[in-house]
Amino acid sequence: MLRVIDTETCDLQGGVVEIASVDVVDGQITNPMSHLVRPDRPISPQAMAIHRITEAMVVNQPWIEEIVPHYQGSHFYVAHNASFDRRVLPEMQGDWICTMKLARRLWPGIKYSNMALYKSRKLNVATPPGLHHHRALYDCYITAALLIDIINTSGWTPDDMVTITGRPALLTTFPFGKYRGKPVSEVAERDPGYLRWLSNNLTNMTPEMRLTLKHYLGD
Repeated sequence: MLRVIDTETCDLQGGVVEIASVDVVDGQITNPMSHLVRPDRPISPQAMAIHRITEAMVVNQPWIEEIVPHYQGSHFYVAHNASFDRRVLPEMQGDWICTMKLARRLWPGIKYSNMALYKSRKLNVATPPGLHHHRALYDCYITAALLIDIINTSGWTPDDMVTITGRPALLTTFPFGKYRGKPVSEVAERDPGYLRWLSNNLTNMTPEMRLTLKHYLGD
Protein backbone atom coordinates (compact mmCIF):
# COMPACT_ATOMS: atom_id res chain seq x y z
CA MET A 1 0.00 0.00 0.00
CA LEU A 2 1.24 3.47 -0.97
CA ARG A 3 -0.23 6.42 0.95
CA VAL A 4 -0.41 9.62 -1.10
CA ILE A 5 -0.25 12.71 1.16
CA ASP A 6 -0.89 16.36 0.42
CA THR A 7 -0.81 19.44 2.65
CA GLU A 8 -1.97 23.02 2.27
CA THR A 9 -0.10 25.59 4.33
CA CYS A 10 -0.07 29.19 5.59
CA ASP A 11 2.99 30.05 3.48
CA LEU A 12 6.04 28.48 1.85
CA GLN A 13 7.66 27.99 5.26
CA GLY A 14 4.85 25.83 6.67
CA GLY A 15 1.91 26.11 9.02
CA VAL A 16 -0.36 23.27 7.89
CA VAL A 17 -4.02 24.26 7.39
CA GLU A 18 -5.16 21.06 5.67
CA ILE A 19 -3.92 17.49 5.28
CA ALA A 20 -5.36 14.71 3.15
CA SER A 21 -4.42 11.27 1.86
CA VAL A 22 -5.55 8.44 -0.37
CA ASP A 23 -4.14 4.93 -0.54
CA VAL A 24 -3.07 3.28 -3.80
CA VAL A 25 -3.58 -0.48 -3.59
CA ASP A 26 -3.17 -2.72 -6.67
CA GLY A 27 -3.54 0.29 -8.95
CA GLN A 28 -6.76 1.48 -7.28
CA ILE A 29 -7.34 4.67 -5.27
CA THR A 30 -9.01 3.97 -1.91
CA ASN A 31 -9.47 5.20 1.68
CA PRO A 32 -9.71 9.00 1.20
CA MET A 33 -9.14 11.07 4.35
CA SER A 34 -8.92 14.83 4.91
CA HIS A 35 -8.80 17.21 7.85
CA LEU A 36 -8.65 20.95 8.27
CA VAL A 37 -5.95 21.95 10.77
CA ARG A 38 -5.51 24.90 13.14
CA PRO A 39 -2.20 26.44 12.03
CA ASP A 40 0.59 27.81 14.20
CA ARG A 41 0.74 31.12 12.31
CA PRO A 42 -1.53 33.44 10.26
CA ILE A 43 -2.49 32.34 6.74
CA SER A 44 -0.75 34.58 4.21
CA PRO A 45 -2.99 36.38 1.68
CA GLN A 46 -1.05 34.70 -1.15
CA ALA A 47 -1.70 31.20 0.24
CA MET A 48 -5.36 32.00 0.94
CA ALA A 49 -5.81 33.12 -2.66
CA ILE A 50 -4.50 29.74 -3.85
CA HIS A 51 -6.26 27.24 -1.58
CA ARG A 52 -9.17 29.47 -0.42
CA ILE A 53 -8.93 28.19 3.15
CA THR A 54 -9.74 31.07 5.51
CA GLU A 55 -8.85 31.76 9.13
CA ALA A 56 -12.52 31.22 10.08
CA MET A 57 -12.44 27.71 8.58
CA VAL A 58 -9.53 26.58 10.76
CA VAL A 59 -9.73 28.60 13.99
CA ASN A 60 -11.51 25.83 15.95
CA GLN A 61 -9.85 22.84 14.26
CA PRO A 62 -7.40 20.48 16.03
CA TRP A 63 -3.64 21.02 15.83
CA ILE A 64 -1.61 18.94 13.34
CA GLU A 65 -0.10 16.86 16.20
CA GLU A 66 -3.63 15.69 17.11
CA ILE A 67 -4.56 14.86 13.51
CA VAL A 68 -1.41 13.29 12.09
CA PRO A 69 -1.85 9.88 13.81
CA HIS A 70 -4.76 9.24 11.39
CA TYR A 71 -2.23 9.38 8.53
CA GLN A 72 0.59 7.37 10.06
CA GLY A 73 0.99 3.62 9.76
CA SER A 74 2.05 3.25 6.11
CA HIS A 75 5.42 1.87 4.99
CA PHE A 76 5.47 4.34 2.06
CA TYR A 77 4.33 7.96 1.81
CA VAL A 78 4.03 9.59 -1.60
CA ALA A 79 3.82 13.33 -2.35
CA HIS A 80 4.43 15.66 -5.27
CA ASN A 81 7.53 17.60 -4.17
CA ALA A 82 7.74 15.31 -1.14
CA SER A 83 10.55 17.28 0.52
CA PHE A 84 8.06 20.10 1.22
CA ASP A 85 5.29 17.96 2.76
CA ARG A 86 7.83 15.96 4.73
CA ARG A 87 9.32 19.17 6.15
CA VAL A 88 6.03 20.76 7.25
CA LEU A 89 4.59 17.60 8.88
CA PRO A 90 5.56 15.94 12.16
CA GLU A 91 7.80 12.88 11.76
CA MET A 92 6.14 10.11 9.73
CA GLN A 93 7.70 6.67 10.27
CA GLY A 94 8.20 5.30 6.75
CA ASP A 95 9.93 5.90 3.43
CA TRP A 96 9.03 8.84 1.20
CA ILE A 97 8.49 8.77 -2.56
CA CYS A 98 8.43 11.97 -4.65
CA THR A 99 6.34 11.85 -7.84
CA MET A 100 8.00 15.06 -9.06
CA LYS A 101 11.45 13.46 -8.92
CA LEU A 102 10.14 10.28 -10.56
CA ALA A 103 8.52 12.30 -13.37
CA ARG A 104 11.74 14.23 -13.98
CA ARG A 105 13.56 10.92 -14.34
CA LEU A 106 10.92 9.37 -16.64
CA TRP A 107 9.96 12.32 -18.82
CA PRO A 108 12.78 14.89 -19.04
CA GLY A 109 12.15 18.33 -20.47
CA ILE A 110 8.47 18.95 -19.64
CA LYS A 111 6.60 20.89 -16.94
CA TYR A 112 6.49 19.13 -13.57
CA SER A 113 3.63 20.57 -11.52
CA ASN A 114 1.14 17.84 -10.69
CA MET A 115 -1.59 19.43 -12.86
CA ALA A 116 0.78 20.01 -15.79
CA LEU A 117 1.80 16.34 -15.68
CA TYR A 118 -1.82 15.23 -15.25
CA LYS A 119 -2.73 17.12 -18.43
CA SER A 120 0.33 16.23 -20.50
CA ARG A 121 -0.06 12.55 -19.64
CA LYS A 122 -3.80 12.77 -20.49
CA LEU A 123 -4.79 11.21 -17.17
CA ASN A 124 -8.35 10.99 -15.90
CA VAL A 125 -9.52 10.44 -12.34
CA ALA A 126 -12.81 11.09 -10.54
CA THR A 127 -11.99 13.84 -8.02
CA PRO A 128 -14.18 14.50 -4.95
CA PRO A 129 -17.21 16.74 -5.64
CA GLY A 130 -17.09 20.27 -4.27
CA LEU A 131 -13.29 20.52 -4.17
CA HIS A 132 -10.83 22.25 -6.48
CA HIS A 133 -7.13 22.21 -7.37
CA HIS A 134 -5.06 23.25 -4.32
CA ARG A 135 -7.39 21.60 -1.85
CA ALA A 136 -5.45 18.75 -0.28
CA LEU A 137 -7.78 15.83 -1.06
CA TYR A 138 -8.34 16.96 -4.66
CA ASP A 139 -4.58 17.13 -5.19
CA CYS A 140 -4.13 13.68 -3.60
CA TYR A 141 -6.31 12.20 -6.36
CA ILE A 142 -4.28 14.00 -9.05
CA THR A 143 -0.98 12.78 -7.54
CA ALA A 144 -2.35 9.24 -7.08
CA ALA A 145 -3.36 9.11 -10.76
CA LEU A 146 0.14 10.30 -11.67
CA LEU A 147 1.72 7.69 -9.37
CA ILE A 148 -0.27 4.87 -11.00
CA ASP A 149 0.81 6.15 -14.44
CA ILE A 150 4.47 6.27 -13.32
CA ILE A 151 4.29 2.69 -12.00
CA ASN A 152 2.58 1.42 -15.16
CA THR A 153 5.10 3.20 -17.41
CA SER A 154 8.28 2.38 -15.49
CA GLY A 155 7.60 -0.92 -13.73
CA TRP A 156 9.37 0.52 -10.68
CA THR A 157 8.73 -1.12 -7.31
CA PRO A 158 8.14 1.00 -4.20
CA ASP A 159 11.76 0.36 -3.16
CA ASP A 160 12.97 1.50 -6.61
CA MET A 161 10.95 4.70 -6.22
CA VAL A 162 12.35 5.34 -2.74
CA THR A 163 15.89 4.96 -4.13
CA ILE A 164 15.23 7.35 -7.02
CA THR A 165 13.61 9.86 -4.66
CA GLY A 166 16.74 9.80 -2.50
CA ARG A 167 19.04 10.61 -5.40
CA PRO A 168 19.75 14.12 -6.61
CA ALA A 169 17.80 14.95 -9.78
CA LEU A 170 18.92 16.91 -12.84
CA LEU A 171 17.91 20.57 -12.73
CA THR A 172 15.81 21.62 -15.71
CA THR A 173 16.19 25.41 -15.21
CA PHE A 174 18.79 27.61 -13.56
CA PRO A 175 17.67 28.73 -10.07
CA PHE A 176 20.02 31.78 -10.00
CA GLY A 177 22.50 33.88 -12.00
CA LYS A 178 22.26 35.54 -15.39
CA TYR A 179 20.36 32.56 -16.82
CA ARG A 180 17.88 32.28 -13.95
CA GLY A 181 14.69 30.54 -15.16
CA LYS A 182 16.30 29.50 -18.46
CA PRO A 183 16.41 25.80 -19.47
CA VAL A 184 19.78 24.25 -18.60
CA SER A 185 19.76 22.26 -21.86
CA GLU A 186 19.43 25.50 -23.86
CA VAL A 187 22.26 27.24 -21.98
CA ALA A 188 24.46 24.14 -22.33
CA GLU A 189 24.06 24.41 -26.09
CA ARG A 190 24.49 28.18 -26.41
CA ASP A 191 26.97 28.97 -23.65
CA PRO A 192 28.77 25.83 -22.42
CA GLY A 193 31.55 28.05 -21.07
CA TYR A 194 29.13 29.34 -18.43
CA LEU A 195 28.55 25.79 -17.19
CA ARG A 196 32.30 25.19 -17.07
CA TRP A 197 32.78 28.46 -15.16
CA LEU A 198 30.11 27.41 -12.63
CA SER A 199 31.72 23.99 -12.26
CA ASN A 200 35.10 25.57 -11.46
CA ASN A 201 33.94 28.48 -9.28
CA LEU A 202 30.69 27.62 -7.51
CA THR A 203 31.17 26.88 -3.82
CA ASN A 204 28.58 25.12 -1.63
CA MET A 205 27.09 23.49 -4.72
CA THR A 206 23.89 21.49 -4.21
CA PRO A 207 24.00 17.80 -5.19
CA GLU A 208 21.44 18.60 -7.92
CA MET A 209 23.61 21.35 -9.41
CA ARG A 210 26.74 19.18 -9.26
CA LEU A 211 24.95 16.33 -11.03
CA THR A 212 23.48 18.68 -13.65
CA LEU A 213 26.83 20.28 -14.50
CA LYS A 214 28.56 16.90 -14.72
CA HIS A 215 25.77 15.63 -16.99
CA TYR A 216 25.91 18.52 -19.46
CA LEU A 217 29.71 18.89 -19.39
CA GLY A 218 30.24 15.18 -19.91
CA ASP A 219 32.53 14.97 -16.86
